[in-house]
Amino acid sequence: MKLQQIKYIFEVARNQLNVSATAESLFTSQPGISKQIRLLEDELGVEIFVRSGKHLTNITPAGREILPVAEHILKQVRKIQDIAASHVNHKEGRLNLSTTHTFSRYFLPDVVESYRKQYQKVALHIFQSNGQQTNSDLDEGKLDFALVHAGENGFVDKVHLPCFSWKRCIIVPSGHPLTRKELINFDILAQYPLLTHTSMGGDRNPILAKFKEHGFSPEIVFSATDCEVIKSYVRMGLGVGVIANMAYEEHLDSDLVKIPLDHLFAPSLVNVVFDRNLYFREYIFAFIETLAPQLTRDLILQAQQTKSANKVSKLIDPEEVPVL
Repeated sequence: MKLQQIKYIFEVARNQLNVSATAESLFTSQPGISKQIRLLEDELGVEIFVRSGKHLTNITPAGREILPVAEHILKQVRKIQDIAASHVNHKEGRLNLSTTHTFSRYFLPDVVESYRKQYQKVALHIFQSNGQQTNSDLDEGKLDFALVHAGENGFVDKVHLPCFSWKRCIIVPSGHPLTRKELINFDILAQYPLLTHTSMGGDRNPILAKFKEHGFSPEIVFSATDCEVIKSYVRMGLGVGVIANMAYEEHLDSDLVKIPLDHLFAPSLVNVVFDRNLYFREYIFAFIETLAPQLTRDLILQAQQTKSANKVSKLIDPEEVPVL
C-alpha cells in the first residue's frame, strides 16, 4: 500500500468518481490513476469502487469505510509535513485564509501591513468566502482558517473563536432629507428605497429580516457584496445605502454623509474558524493574534482541546472582542 494510492482514491471520490478530472487536478494521467487504484484493491482483496465498463459508478460498502480512514491519513501526512517545516523555518511558508470582499478590502490591509513587518517570507493567499466550499477547503487542508459570520450555515465540526464585530451605517448624498433627522427609526428608513450590503453568506439579507421583525417591508432596490458598488449607486441617486461602518472612508467619501445605525442594528459577530486538527505554525498564530489580540496562542490551543462548543465560547470575555 502506497501513500500515492491512498491519495488517488480520496481524490477520485472527492471528484464525484471522475477519474479524468482527478488526473487533471493532480497533473498525472488517467490510466496511471486507474492502475494504482486497481493495484490497491488487489492488495486489499476488496473493491473500493463499483465499475460499469471503464467507468466508476459508485462506492462499494467497503469503500465507504475505507475512504474516511484515507482522508484521516492524508490529514496526518499534512500535519507531519507542517511540523517538519516549522522546525526548518518558523517564519517562512504559505498562509491560506478565506474571508469576505468587505473584510479583505477595508479591514485586512492594516493587519497585513503590520504582519509583514515580522513575517516577510510568508506568502499570504486570501480567498473569497463561499459557504460550503470554504468548509470543504478547511476539511481538506486547503485553507488554514476562515473568517465566518456567527450563525452561518455549516462549519458545525470546526472550532469557532470570536474575532471581531462590525457595525452598520447608512450613506446618503449631501443634502439628503435624512441628514436633517435627529433620530432615524425603521419607520422613517422604510420610506426610502434601500441599497443593502450582503456579506453574511448564502441568500440571507439580515437588513430585510430586521425590518420585518419590526413590522416593516422596505423596498430593497439593490444588493451587493461590494460596498464600493453600493456607494456608486447612492451617488447616482438610486436610494439610501446600508453598508458596513468600516467601508466608509472619509478621505474618499467626503461627498457622502454617514449616519450611524447602532440603535437599530446590533453589531454582527465574525469568528475565526479552523479545523480542530490543524497544526498551527508560528506564523499562523501570529497572524490571528494580529487580527484579534484577544486570540492568543495559549487560548487557541486550549480551544482546540475543548470539545464542547459551549465551553469554547466561554473562553473569551465578549468585552474583549473588538467592534469595528
